[in-house]
This record gives sequence, structure tokens and C-alpha cells, in this order.
Amino acid sequence: MREFVVEADGGSRGNPGPAGYGAVVSDAATGETLAEAAEYIGVATNNVAEYRGLLAGLRAARELDPEARVHVRMDSKLVVEQMSGRWKIKHPAMKPLAAEAATVFPPDRVTYEWIPRERNAHADRLANEAMDAGRRGEPWSPAASRADLDTPSAVPAPEGPPGDATAGAARVRAALASAGGAAAPGGPGPERRPAAGGAAVTGGADPAGTARGRSVEDASGAGPDTEPGARSGDAEAADVPGGRAAEGSSGGAGGPAPTDRALGRRAAEPRGTGVRAAGASGEGPAAGGPGRPAGPAPADADRRAAQGVATPSSGWAPADMGTPATFVLLRHGETPLTPQKRFSGSGGSDPSLSDVGREQAGKVAAALARRGTVQAVVASPLARTRETARIVAARLGLDVAVEDGLRETDFGAWEGLTFGEVRERYPEDLDAWLASPDARPTGGGESFAATAARVAEARDKLLAEYRGRTVLLVTHVTPVKTLIRLALDAPPEALFRMELSAASLSAVAYYADGNASVRLFNDTSHLR
Repeated sequence: MREFVVEADGGSRGNPGPAGYGAVVSDAATGETLAEAAEYIGVATNNVAEYRGLLAGLRAARELDPEARVHVRMDSKLVVEQMSGRWKIKHPAMKPLAAEAATVFPPDRVTYEWIPRERNAHADRLANEAMDAGRRGEPWSPAASRADLDTPSAVPAPEGPPGDATAGAARVRAALASAGGAAAPGGPGPERRPAAGGAAVTGGADPAGTARGRSVEDASGAGPDTEPGARSGDAEAADVPGGRAAEGSSGGAGGPAPTDRALGRRAAEPRGTGVRAAGASGEGPAAGGPGRPAGPAPADADRRAAQGVATPSSGWAPADMGTPATFVLLRHGETPLTPQKRFSGSGGSDPSLSDVGREQAGKVAAALARRGTVQAVVASPLARTRETARIVAARLGLDVAVEDGLRETDFGAWEGLTFGEVRERYPEDLDAWLASPDARPTGGGESFAATAARVAEARDKLLAEYRGRTVLLVTHVTPVKTLIRLALDAPPEALFRMELSAASLSAVAYYADGNASVRLFNDTSHLR
């Protein structure tokens, strides 16, 4: 089954004001541009234009292959959240557009992802071209469009969080494109287009408040058609033989394999519309050969070729199966027990963060905000993880969901003790615990096998809920190590060789075929 990526955008110079949309369909495996669509739609709001762009992109993808799977990427959080079913749609102009968009492909073959504005440059440029054409009283011309050429490398520089599963492929394609597709000296650069009020816009970017009004409904759908901005250790590190830690020394039996947890148009002033499929120019054959479009200059052709460089389809590279679910795993910041290396699980005093821990959480928040693609935050129910998650989520403009399955192991009578103290008081129980993941701490604590089964169940639940998205899981040493071990299909003893620092980041990508890839482990570079 073919897979397409649809990137769509819309803008309104006035909100409402003169509006237009742009959409581009590309091959998910190669990044090659397959079709472009753009239209000036007259006076409309920004959000209506964005929905119109989504519709155009889905329709263009359906024309290419009605049986394909589609991954939609937009910088409109409103459209992404509404089409994903997480936000209600109350605005009368957007309800029919959303309903129509939902019927172009079966819902189980379409996924949605929010991306930062700068990663949606191709569709943004198309939308601005359409609005510029409308201002001139002309239709948008596919043959005259430079949106594809003016979008650097066709692949944005990777800006995702640690473990962003597409970053490696994007980096390779960008490097190849820049090596083979640099514009010739003196060649044309991005066209500067006047925006509303006469301000110049490079490549369709917005001067403040002129080229595009950015706005959306609030999350409940009750507000105006406006885009919301930001919404609002423990001896887990105890030293043990072989590097095993206390909150942290994970083990456990292997769990189950991962599972995959539109409105009538406003009457337009002169309106241009068009869809360009790959290779179509609308101007007939050129001298380059029969059936070839009247094409760009050789340098431009080289750039187009570079932009279509595919990621490897054999060897070590996996087959493209769409966007994986990526779990960015954050161990909470320090508590007063962390530097003392005391057991601190889910059965103890439930300490909050120390001042050091809160500072660490702030540094994590800043690092993830710079990368920009965490789409949801989920935390363990314990105080230290919820506090860490709140600090990070506030910086990212996200809410915090709580998942009980991400809680730390219950260490029973060992809670609050150091490893040495446990060795002195409960030597036989400790030896049994170190020897087998099925052994429980003294006093009816939780075995690592039980922890692993619980964590695997939570993983599967979250995979089903957040398929294709990047999610920050704020949790503890044992759950993080367990997720890593299960992703690697490693035996329980592999966990004895892992060390996990407070406020460290790890990441695992989960693919549609049930396979997983560990992308990062115990990264603390953001704390320096």
C-alpha cells in the first residue's frame, strides 16, 4: 500500500480578509513531491483557509491513489486536534469542512501530526502564492509556482526531540540535497513578495500581523475562530552489584510485543485554483524531450532532483511504515532522597522534587521547547514525576495526563533505606531479589517481573492512544529501563548494565509492524 504525506496550510490577510491555501503531497518513502494545490478563496478566516488546504491536499492524494495511507502534517494545532477527535468543533464555518475532510479517505488510513511553522514552509509558500495571485486578479498558476524550489532542501532541518524517529532520515536527505542541489552562484533566491500593507515577505513568511493572521477556536471549540497559543531520585540510584540501582534497577519478565496502542466557499474576488501533479506544467512538451514539461533552468532541475533523494530502501534501513509512535522517556528530577541513594518507590514517602530537581526540570523543559515536536505529556502518578511533568508541560503549552502503569516499583520494607542498610537487615531477601526478577522485596513489595508486566500493559495502552505521535513519558528508573529492555528484546540481566541519571532523556520509536528502535539513552547534555 502506498503512503503519502500531505502538508497543508492556509492564511488570511486580515482574519477575516483575503485568504488562500496551499497543499503538497509527497511520497512518504522518498520525500518526492507528487502534487501541489493552491487557491485564492476570497475573504475568509485563517482557520477556514487551513481547512480548505487540508481538503485540497487529501483530494490530491486520493487522485494519486485512493487506496493509499495518508499522514497529514500541519502547523495548525486547531485543525490537527479537531481532526484527531480530541477537540470539539463548534464554529459553523468549519464543521462542514471537517466533515467533508473526514470522508475523503477512511479514517483508519489517515493520521494527523502537528509540526512547527518552519517545517511547513512548502505549503505556506503555496498559500502565499495563491493570495498574491488573488491580489493581482489572477489565478494561481502551477507552472509559475516556485514554492517547491524556494523551500530549502525540501527537507527541514531536524528539530524534533531526542528520539524523533524521522530525524536521521531527514538529516541524510538534507545533506544529499545540499551537496547536489545548491543554487548556482547568482541564481535566483527566494522571491520577496509584498504582503498586505506593503510589507515584504521572504518566501511567504509572516511579518508581524500582516501576511497571515494566526488564530483558532479554543480547545473546547467554544471560542472564536482563533488559534490558541500555549495551553494552559531517590535511592532509585542506590549503588548495587553490577550497576543495578534501587529505584532504578529494573528487571522483569518480558511483556507482550508492542501494539498500536468543510463549508461553502466565500464568494471570491478573482480566484485562482489549480493542482499540479508531478511532471505536469500545463504548457505542453519542451525541447527536453516528448512529454516533458517546459521545465526550469538546469540549476533548478538539479535542485529538484536533489530534493527527491530517497532514504535507503534496503540494507539497514527499515521499510517505511509511516510515522512511528515515539516515546521520549524522562526520568524525574532529583528529590531529597536521590543524592542519599535511598530506595524510593511507589510504596514510600512519595517525596517531591528538591530545588535541584526543579532546576533540572526547567532545563529539560527549555531543551524540549527548542526542539519543538513533543505533542503530549504523560506522567506517573507519583509527586516527583507529576511535578517534573508540570514544569515541562507549562513550557511546551501542553496538559499533563497521568498513567498509573508508569509508577515506580513498590520496594516494600526497603523504602527509604540505602542498599547497605538493606544488605545489613535483609541479606537473604536481597540476594534473592538480585538473583531473580520474580523475587519481591521484603514486606510484600513488587517484583521486577510484575513491574515489567504492568509497564508493558501501559506501553500498549499509550501506543494505541498516541499512534504516530511524539509523547513525553515522565516516569522513574525502573519503568524507563524496562521500556528500553523490552524494546531491545534483551534478557532481564541486561538491566544490570544500565545506569539512568536524574532528569535524563531516553527515547524509543515504535513502528506499525510491532518492532521498536531505541534512539537515545540516558542523555544529560541539557543539564550542563
